[in-house]
Amino acid sequence: MALGGSLALAALVVPTAAAAPGEGTCFNLGVAGKYGEFIEGDDTHSPDAEGAVAVGGNADFSHGGFTVGNELTAAEVAALPGGNALVVGGNLIQNGAHVQVMKGKGVVAGQVIGGGQLEGVTKGPSPIDFAAEFAKLRTLSTELAKTAGAAPTVDGNRLTFTGGDARANFFTVSADTLQKAAEIYLKVPAGSSTVITVTGGGYDQTKAPTSGFLIWDNAKKAYVLDDKLQSADGGAERARLLWNFPTATRIVKHSGNAWPGSILAPNAAFDLGKGGPVNGSVWAKSLTGSGGAETHHYPFSGCLPGTTVPPTSPSPTPSTGTGGSPGPSPSGSATTPGGGTGSPAPSGSGSPAPSGPAGVSPAPSASHGGGSGGSGGSGGGGGLAFTGAEGLVPLSIGGALVLAAGGGIVWAARRRKAGASS
Repeated sequence: MALGGSLALAALVVPTAAAAPGEGTCFNLGVAGKYGEFIEGDDTHSPDAEGAVAVGGNADFSHGGFTVGNELTAAEVAALPGGNALVVGGNLIQNGAHVQVMKGKGVVAGQVIGGGQLEGVTKGPSPIDFAAEFAKLRTLSTELAKTAGAAPTVDGNRLTFTGGDARANFFTVSADTLQKAAEIYLKVPAGSSTVITVTGGGYDQTKAPTSGFLIWDNAKKAYVLDDKLQSADGGAERARLLWNFPTATRIVKHSGNAWPGSILAPNAAFDLGKGGPVNGSVWAKSLTGSGGAETHHYPFSGCLPGTTVPPTSPSPTPSTGTGGSPGPSPSGSATTPGGGTGSPAPSGSGSPAPSGPAGVSPAPSASHGGGSGGSGGSGGGGGLAFTGAEGLVPLSIGGALVLAAGGGIVWAARRRKAGASS
């Protein structure tokens, strides 16, 4: 009976712990995925960011002022920690400039320096543990880089990434090769997710200089220059494009282009330049930018198929972020890998095998494609995040039912034996 109960309980555990290869999961970037600028250290920026902004160190908005969050939806604001579209873990340097949170609230853990018009911002502890969140982002970046992605085609100063998998396409390119390209092309099926890992210690778009990014429009059967007002397939590919810089310590954007997709550079000082936006989110160690070098609100909604990784319980004690301000540890901030290699492995078509990045909470998804650019807002690819409570409660109930059933069988057997003896 004990053995039978154990086997029945194991049968309940297996489907919960791993999704079938055809189903896959979407990995949730957690708190970081809710912000268009998520910076571990200092952020020196003007004039605006369309999405939410979180800064672990000091935020210097003194050079022309700063507005935050104008393109956020009500649902996206509600999903932010404490509804804060602006979080500053250190000081907010204003020096007479106008700083305004357009939607949601703002909180500064340090001091407001220099004074000026400040709207929607109050003083208080940071609701984000930046050290914990960046530990997760670095783990994700490292694990994604383990996938031996396909190489791009080089044709003079033109670089083309071509993938045929309908769900997810992985590429790997050196920073030296990428920064020699004047034009960068991407051609993947409509709605598929794309991860481009860039190797090397630094990347500088001004070397060529890179003038534009063009994405294949599957409906028009032509490449489209990505910009604020246009993108291939209504932004479907841009919304699922992730640039991964696991080892870069410095990234420089050329002002002459709009850079489509989200950029994961957890160890890099990111220089946006003085013109041309990033049409996606930026997760970096530090950030500088001015003029037209904005971050536009197109949250990453890509889906990376893989194995479900149950998170551990968050630490009950507050921790201190990079900015030196104490703040509560967010739910699910500590996540450990569960079995497998923890890294998606490529196949001949560029589709990953069902094994996902370690250290990142996944969210189940019913679909790997579809949707328009900028949809969602969790940054993790849709679906509800798998949490410890949600995963363990059904399992606990199932286990209890199995044990209760086993106990009932044992009791019935003993009753029959007692009746036969009498």
